[in-house]
Amino acid sequence: MRVLSVSSFTVLFTLIANPALAQSISERYREPADRIIQAALADDGAYLKLQELCDGIGNRISGSDNLDRATRWAADTLRADGADNVRLETVMVPKWVRGKESCEMIEPRRQDLPMLGLGYSVGTPPAGITAPVVVVRDEKELEALGTGARGKIVLFNNVMPPYTEERGTSYGTAVRFRSNGARLAAAQGAVGCLIRSVTAHSLRTPHTGMMRYGDAVDRIPAAALTVEDAEMIARLQARGVPVKVTLKMEAQDHGEVPSANVIGELRGTTFPEEIVVIGGHIDSWDVGQGAQDDGGGCVTALEALNLLRKLNLRPKRTIRVVLWTAEEVGLFGGKQYAVEHAAELARHVAAIESDIGSFIPHDYAIDCKDEDRMKVAAGQLGEILKLCSSVAPLAIRTGSSAADVSPMKEAGVVVMGHESNPEHYFDYHHTPADTVDKVDPHELQQNVAVMAVTAYVIADMPQRFGEKPKD
Repeated sequence: MRVLSVSSFTVLFTLIANPALAQSISERYREPADRIIQAALADDGAYLKLQELCDGIGNRISGSDNLDRATRWAADTLRADGADNVRLETVMVPKWVRGKESCEMIEPRRQDLPMLGLGYSVGTPPAGITAPVVVVRDEKELEALGTGARGKIVLFNNVMPPYTEERGTSYGTAVRFRSNGARLAAAQGAVGCLIRSVTAHSLRTPHTGMMRYGDAVDRIPAAALTVEDAEMIARLQARGVPVKVTLKMEAQDHGEVPSANVIGELRGTTFPEEIVVIGGHIDSWDVGQGAQDDGGGCVTALEALNLLRKLNLRPKRTIRVVLWTAEEVGLFGGKQYAVEHAAELARHVAAIESDIGSFIPHDYAIDCKDEDRMKVAAGQLGEILKLCSSVAPLAIRTGSSAADVSPMKEAGVVVMGHESNPEHYFDYHHTPADTVDKVDPHELQQNVAVMAVTAYVIADMPQRFGEKPKD
């Protein structure tokens, strides 16, 4: 997943677009919203689906057999729930296989270091790479080394500070060395790249994620170490104690293979050609179970659709679940959806993705190419979220959305991110610890309630979301 920190959002929701419309939303939808919330909080369907996906199938990296199994499971689940127009839409995606890997410190003493190769890194020779380690905190310290990185393995020990409500997660700043560290290190003559895992809290668990070589002439292997071991190596270097490691990685790129986006609908009664999209990304990294990222988002959308069907709440417009494939490796599913559905994007009223965990619902991010429409939609959304106040207090932030819906912004679609409290999200993000037990069943139900209410009201409003009511 890709996520911006709170600090990157400069505009907070502060206005109600139209008081008369606001009142009509509150009055018109109070009864169905209460029914949805009551039913969602009494139903464990989403948590059962999450267990089927994560315990039954496991992690789902792009191009894997597990991802194929997951897309078929999701389509079968939609059909079993009675969804309309269920289908798989083919997407070509990258396939990268991690293989066996290890990192061993051999000086000043021998110790295995827990590690995870970064996604789409090259591998090492079979015997591995044995070299001294040099620690830097940022680009300036790397540049200051001059030739001091040549022939060595560079370790970027860049600290991700703890989450605060004011500053946010700081993920956007901390992740840059995961993305670009290998390119930067190679330019200084390094033979390998290690990064401090991108997290503010660690129990000696490494965090993987996507890296990029860009225009790098030399492609060197890249991996993540735990926070604890990055700090240990930094302390040794600060005391003048040389550190040497052997890095072994069998990683291989196997080109592109077919995968699929999963689609199912609750057809609208009056304007079925107009569409409100809800969803998450069904792929994950190849460690853990992908429960918070993004199994919870997927089952939230699946169960929101199923809940509305069971309550016989069929809105005027069509609600479409989309579970996007290969988000983690470059938004392949999200980009392909925007291309394949280009002719109907003008009829997409809104597109919502849940991809920041399944903790207590926290806020909605909202964006649109047409800023006036975004402001009107934000005002309407503010009134919709008042209907969910019994579930959780929810803020609105303008100017951003979520990864897989972002390619639809250029077509004028109102794109939105359904976000849970991110305080502990990066404790588990892209690690073996991202498992079902990290998802609280009641918090998952709360997310289903909020998404179902939001999607239903947007799909049922007299006028299109983001449009002012006619006089």
